[in-house]
Amino acid sequence: MFKWGNRAVDAAAEALNEISPVEQELARQTIADIEQAQAQLAAARNVIHRIIFGQHAVVDACLITLLAGGHAILVGVPGVAKTTLVEALAAAIGLEQKRVQATPDLMPADILGSEVLDTAPDGMRNFRFIRGPVFCQLLLMDEINRASPRTQAALLQSMQETRVTVAGRNYNLPTPFHVFATQNPLEYEGTYPLPEAQLDRFLMQIDIPYPSREAERQMLLAASGVERAMPVPVMDGEALQRAQKLSALLPVGQRVLDVILELVRRARPIEDTEIAKLIHWGPGPRGALALLKCARAKALLEGRLSPSLDDIRQLAIPVLEHRMQLTYSARADGHIVQSVIKTILENVCG
Repeated sequence: MFKWGNRAVDAAAEALNEISPVEQELARQTIADIEQAQAQLAAARNVIHRIIFGQHAVVDACLITLLAGGHAILVGVPGVAKTTLVEALAAAIGLEQKRVQATPDLMPADILGSEVLDTAPDGMRNFRFIRGPVFCQLLLMDEINRASPRTQAALLQSMQETRVTVAGRNYNLPTPFHVFATQNPLEYEGTYPLPEAQLDRFLMQIDIPYPSREAERQMLLAASGVERAMPVPVMDGEALQRAQKLSALLPVGQRVLDVILELVRRARPIEDTEIAKLIHWGPGPRGALALLKCARAKALLEGRLSPSLDDIRQLAIPVLEHRMQLTYSARADGHIVQSVIKTILENVCG
């Protein structure tokens, strides 16, 4: 059963008997749909954990990204299973997944597709569009910062509008559509930093740490086996879309909304505070919307009918970290974005 998230939702539950029978039935059906979605998501989580050991917070962040209908950038050193994680996620959710390895010579047409000139038997010629790997439900862009800015920009339209434009014609992408990109935080030679507009399209930046000792032990034992565990799909694209719609319906308390607004506004250099003097640029309105979507998705994933302040505390860094940059003097003094967000959280949430 679901846990009620706050007093407003409790009051709504108590008032169920005061509404019409038709509205009561709709409310009960919605709750039943939410419980079914949560059960499917829990099954998907278990499937992924058979492949990815120990990284519970990382797996949950990936599922939250999908539930919120967004894209994610996975940041971690080589060998922490970033690519394997995305492949297991796609298999468990039942999404069509394709992978692109970014290189400096990768061209936009290698991602989007291109037109070729066909000649018919009668000599007539016409152009035919060959779809690129972006035409899938989950695109894995491996080492995205190795692609040139021109190629990185080819993903902007698809991530924002779920379509691409080639030779003046629009082509709709499959639904749902998500981009998961990976990035190595250590090696910068031969890479191109993602521009701010590109980073802002990613709902979350998910930092993948080294596994714990016990998780790494499980990994070694699994690798020494004869057969490798394979993910089994427990959902499909339609089920994910239904879950996304249910997530968007979850009520949000006024206190949570106020905290999101205050948190995002204090993370901008326009505020007259000591912490604002450390910030060169901060999140725009898309950052506030992203935090709200993720909070709802996290509540649904954990079996609650409304997000709480704890959700905001846990999601603030992955949602806002890549949407901020500190001033040169602040970085020279040793300040980092994560510590600045934590300070703002303490001031806003107490």
